[in-house]
Amino acid sequence: MVRKFLYFVATCIVLVIGGRIAYELFQEDLAQIALVPSAEFAPVTPLEANAYDDPALWFSRPGIGTSDPARWQPAYANDRGLLPTPAGPKQAFAVFFVHPTSYLNRASWNAPLENGGDPEAERIARIYLRGMASPFNAASEIWAPRYRQATMGAFLTTAPEGAKAVEAAYSDVREAFRYFLSSVDGDTPIVLAGHSQGALHLKRLIAEELKDTPAATRLVAAYLIGWPVSTLHDLPVIGFPACAAPDQTACIISWSSFAEPADPALVLKAYAATPALDGKLPGSDPMLCSNPLTGQFGGNAPASANLGTLVPEDSMEKGELVPGLVPARCDKRGLLLIGPPPEMGSYVLPGNNYHVYDLPLFWANTKADVIRRADAWRTPN
Repeated sequence: MVRKFLYFVATCIVLVIGGRIAYELFQEDLAQIALVPSAEFAPVTPLEANAYDDPALWFSRPGIGTSDPARWQPAYANDRGLLPTPAGPKQAFAVFFVHPTSYLNRASWNAPLENGGDPEAERIARIYLRGMASPFNAASEIWAPRYRQATMGAFLTTAPEGAKAVEAAYSDVREAFRYFLSSVDGDTPIVLAGHSQGALHLKRLIAEELKDTPAATRLVAAYLIGWPVSTLHDLPVIGFPACAAPDQTACIISWSSFAEPADPALVLKAYAATPALDGKLPGSDPMLCSNPLTGQFGGNAPASANLGTLVPEDSMEKGELVPGLVPARCDKRGLLLIGPPPEMGSYVLPGNNYHVYDLPLFWANTKADVIRRADAWRTPN
């Protein structure tokens, strides 16, 4: 049951980019009954400006110690067993990471924060942070907020309650980011990263809270993984270009992973029909595809360039790094193709969609990428 539950969670996270995808995959009545809250939307009271001063509202932040999920360090696998991965010295940059959807409960439109929140959603969020935020653990500071994330059912309906739930979740992320900026030394470079719902919120956050502000000069890079970024309709509003070189800074990185043969029809259909940040429909315009093996926009790289894929155990709570496992190639649609399906576990989604593994597939390269960009920020040409 645990495996089936987590698989269902993961399936919903990625395939429900818009409500239309869900109706393609499930009977409408089933989706409504299983996930969309039946209760009326209860207005979410905005958090106080200093709410995130409370350490309990963070999964990761300085001072948490060994229980911080983002500080987890996997080991390398080889013929002699597992070799510990040197953690290395911490680099002087700070990361703000927004986790993907982990709340499936239809009792409310937004996940609760009080009294420790929803236990299952909290547990799954920590698992996601271990696999997705840990590539950034060379940072001197990692901040990952708890927030009143929109429940999965909010993405399965065209009712106004769904949009209100997403708006409420964004409001929390915005408050957490403001606290993050106020807490990090003003000379420290910053990295923004998120996956799925987390990346969705960060797209808007960068456009509204970072662009054209003094803090914009501190941006090393933004990793908006597992949620489409339109090169024509999102990037101009975001205000930062796509990363075109491995040592470029103040730029955007994004990819969505599919093994081959890929069947992304449902994802592309939803992307085409979902308004971008400029309010327009992307249609067939390409998504941003950053190649995580080269650090560049588009292109092709062999598996030999992959420094280490984090292959998880089926519980997704542990895993090991395996070098040279998958290649990476951006196609003309903006999808990242990874060759024949690698063995990553039970949570590969229909159509050979590896969304759940977007970051683990390229764990070691992502870690090297952010270190390289942070170094370039500190030593500009």
